[in-house]
Amino acid sequence: MNTPSSRPGTARTDGSPVRIGALVPLTPPGWVGAGRHLLAGLELAAREVNDTGGIAGRPLELVVRDTAAAPQRAAAAVDELAGLGVAALAGEYHSVVARAAAARADALGLPFLCSSAVLDTLTEQPTEWVARLAPAQSHGWGIYADFLLGAGHSRIAVAVQPSVYWASGTRILRDHLAPRGGTVSELDLRALTPAAVCDELAESRASALLLLVGHPEPAVSIVRSVRRDQRLAGITIGAPAGQPEFPEWGTLLGGDSAAIPFLRYLPERLGPLGVRVETALRERLAEAPSFVAFEGYDTVTVLAEALRTHGTDRARTAGSWPHVAVEGTRGRIQFTRTPGSGVWQWAWAPVQVVDRDPAHPDRFRILHEG
Repeated sequence: MNTPSSRPGTARTDGSPVRIGALVPLTPPGWVGAGRHLLAGLELAAREVNDTGGIAGRPLELVVRDTAAAPQRAAAAVDELAGLGVAALAGEYHSVVARAAAARADALGLPFLCSSAVLDTLTEQPTEWVARLAPAQSHGWGIYADFLLGAGHSRIAVAVQPSVYWASGTRILRDHLAPRGGTVSELDLRALTPAAVCDELAESRASALLLLVGHPEPAVSIVRSVRRDQRLAGITIGAPAGQPEFPEWGTLLGGDSAAIPFLRYLPERLGPLGVRVETALRERLAEAPSFVAFEGYDTVTVLAEALRTHGTDRARTAGSWPHVAVEGTRGRIQFTRTPGSGVWQWAWAPVQVVDRDPAHPDRFRILHEG
């Protein structure tokens, strides 16, 4: 375990900015829509921190680096940001990228509050330097498995691409479904075209197909193929990773975008802070904010409170995780150690299974809550 100890040159007492490094996917092959929403939340919270006095009178400054969904690029950005003297790291959406960033942050003694990545093993070894807001994948995807069973789906097919994240998701689904008679069969996208996926489904007895694949492709092409195949008229398409959350999904698929259940991390009703932030984010984004935008906002809110209360020394910030108690947009945020996780974890953000309403694809229906 890498335990926080005092590192030189990380605390300042003059009026210079307090810098937070922000890791965000802003260019392909990163999920650009998610990155844009994450950054909007980070920036809105930073602006509000500065409007209310900054960090002990010092302005808060985000130093943004585009990870482009590339683990090596993220690790290099962590090295650069550490050298620039940032007090902490924030952000990242892609789990595999966040894992690379977390490993470097731990090695360098740099506090990292991960906004959105859900992979359970965010670090190989327990660390005091890393905390996370998003629910662990086993928690959220377990709730999704409960939803599938409740909806009458016990034979599940997954269209899957090679990835630690997708492999972990498949394993979680299988572990949750198997004790209750459910099965999960894998359709390997390295060998199957969207049309071939349809052929495999037509021959199987699966009642649901889950998209454990990249966005927009091949996810969009698979949806189009399945929707147009008369043999598959009764099959449910699901996307636990949240591809349908963002407006681009509706733009690309139109009416085909609806009735595809996915996970999102919002409560049924936002409180006063959440409502206010939702309005501000909608104005900033010129569209409805996703749960990822709220994750970004909450990340900076938590870090600002830690920096105000415990100072800007990196070791003190990392040591503050178990003492944090902050009202976020989606509930009160506190960190604990959860089984199977080597990082400090908010247990848990609210979890919903939702889909786009077929009658109004720009609206969401809550199908299940965890």
